[in-house]
Amino acid sequence: MSGSSGGERWPMRSKTRDGPTTPCNRIPIGRTCVESVMISAAIAETAPPRRPAAVFSAPVQAVGPDMIVPFGAGLVHGRADVGRLGNKGARLVEMAALGIPVPPGFVIAADAGRGLEAGEGLPAALRTRIDEAVRALERRADARFGDCDRPLLLSVRSGAAVSMPGMMDSILNLGLNDRTVAGLASSSGDARFAYDCYRRLVQCFGSVVMGVPGHRFEALLDEHKQELGIQRDGELTADDWRVLLPKFLRLVETRCGLPFPQDPAEQLRLAVAAVFRSWMNPRAVAFRALHDVPEDLGTAVTVQAMVFGNRGPESGTGVLFTRDPSTGSPGLCGEFLADAQGEDVVSGTCDPDPLSAAQPNPDRSMERRLPAVYAELRAVSTRLERAFADMQDIEFTVEGGRLFILQSRSGKRSTEAAVRIAVDMAEEGLISRDEAVRRVDPQLLEELLRPVLAPEALSAAIAAGLPASPGAVTGRAAFTTEDAVRLSGTGAPVILCRPETSPEDIHGMQAAAGIVTARGGFTSHAATVARGLGRACICGARDLRIDAEAGMMRIGDVTVRTGDLLTIDGGLGVLLLGAAPLRQQEPDGATARLLEWAGVCRVGG
Repeated sequence: MSGSSGGERWPMRSKTRDGPTTPCNRIPIGRTCVESVMISAAIAETAPPRRPAAVFSAPVQAVGPDMIVPFGAGLVHGRADVGRLGNKGARLVEMAALGIPVPPGFVIAADAGRGLEAGEGLPAALRTRIDEAVRALERRADARFGDCDRPLLLSVRSGAAVSMPGMMDSILNLGLNDRTVAGLASSSGDARFAYDCYRRLVQCFGSVVMGVPGHRFEALLDEHKQELGIQRDGELTADDWRVLLPKFLRLVETRCGLPFPQDPAEQLRLAVAAVFRSWMNPRAVAFRALHDVPEDLGTAVTVQAMVFGNRGPESGTGVLFTRDPSTGSPGLCGEFLADAQGEDVVSGTCDPDPLSAAQPNPDRSMERRLPAVYAELRAVSTRLERAFADMQDIEFTVEGGRLFILQSRSGKRSTEAAVRIAVDMAEEGLISRDEAVRRVDPQLLEELLRPVLAPEALSAAIAAGLPASPGAVTGRAAFTTEDAVRLSGTGAPVILCRPETSPEDIHGMQAAAGIVTARGGFTSHAATVARGLGRACICGARDLRIDAEAGMMRIGDVTVRTGDLLTIDGGLGVLLLGAAPLRQQEPDGATARLLEWAGVCRVGG
């Protein structure tokens, strides 16, 4: 126990244990598990917890009633405090007040997580507040956390005041265990869906909280699909998931020495603590250093009722931008994946379908497949862009034909897009010309003149993908983050080529001049981070066969090895072997207008 707080100790990304057998009708939320003390002692003998940076070791704040802010239909709080609730949490509070379809939940302020060291659990007072908030959420959601007949499942997500896409942790489907999964299967009438959710929880919780490498779960899943002769997760049946789940559970116990926790209340407490502590994980620290984000902000934690995109063909999940984040062109663009949960889209491990029929492959678009939901989504997106007066990056889920908005934030964009969006919004009357000028960093304007591929070189392309972030660059091929950093250290520009990127690749992406992925779309992690870093990027180049361990990739009959020269154009989405001719861009009309306004603003200011 922590002497000051009375809370359980739990090392970061460590082991866990289920509580004692509890009657099926109700799992008590408020109890303190004696097992957690025993677990912590066992772990302390083998893996001493890491100490976070001193700036995050401030005394734990008093847990007042304002430390937790509920949101949902009918709850109005006024303008939310982004500094305390984070961008994600504050936006959820404000969207709910606007009547946007947001799943109900509550935000735990960033203050509550300050002082949580690597081995600390949640203070007793905070646990009590969380229990009270869960009870209130149960009433709004008409379901009960830990109930076997009508289980309420929860997500726990990070969210700082400054957007840090993919750098901290989130955990979905909390509340499932060997008993409640049967209740979910019965209440939903879909056993495949229920067992898919349970395996997702074991995989995510096992990785984030218990420290099991994620690729271990993926290896078990791939092996199972190979045995069945199938390629897609969607082809697995309920019985297939029932067979695979014990393998996932055994992996957790084998790697950690302790079983996956069966007590939903324990799952929630451990998940909240782990997400608070993810502020100090290496990729988040690296991201803040790259973007000059203050270390003392901390992250808020959002706890929200789950909605499910993996409930069949009338369900799905997606990410959209209210304007093109690469070019700034008006109109919705994004990606949608039917019968899936959100991580399937942003991770880049799946190739999603287009959102709009104006995008390539229109017959597979959400607009054609779910026209009524798409029309509602378009209307909601317009409201959000006008409410927040900026291009929005929106995450959404469709469950059984019903739309839910999970997040809306100002979207990362290229410099080209930033200029056009600022100019267009000023001309549309959403912002002033003065504000348009302020929104574009003058130091980035030189990117508008960066090279693009010469037209005569286009015929030499050996692969193509989605144009995710503009610009053309020639550099040395690297297939791991380590090689990208090493080659960059010699002064050579680098092209980082990956099957898909993950937040752990942030150092390599920073070191690279260009990024190429074989999977994922332009809303994936790779695309979002590349635009934020100003890197040329191509996603979803499906012809690439990358073998990172061997330091090579194949594109048809062509073999590219670490250090070989490549050229990419992220605006055209093409890759060429060797150094290709490039040419300088000319400033477009939007740039000229912005520079004209800047002159007027300087004279008038």
